[in-house]
Amino acid sequence: MFNVLVRKAGRSRGDARAAMLGWGDAFTVVPTTADAMVKAMDLAADHGLAIRDAVVLSVASSAGCRLLLSEDMQEGFTWGGLTVVNPFADEKHELLAILLGERP
Repeated sequence: MFNVLVRKAGRSRGDARAAMLGWGDAFTVVPTTADAMVKAMDLAADHGLAIRDAVVLSVASSAGCRLLLSEDMQEGFTWGGLTVVNPFADEKHELLAILLGERP
């Protein structure tokens, strides 16, 4: 997220750091455990994912997340109860639409 804020949103590194620290205070931060790293390596090996993407998927899944919003990962990829959804796709994933209040 730090890189997205700096590279895509044009924020300074200091502003990006402050935003990340603020979000860390507002939301639960899930640690990257040794078990999550082993699962991430398996994901990377089995599905050809970049290790950084595999770590994000592994940790999010272990935390019980059902949706992972990403414009860079494969739309619709599902693993461990977690589905990757592109928030900028023309057609919104059903769960994302419900979260956004766009469908009953």
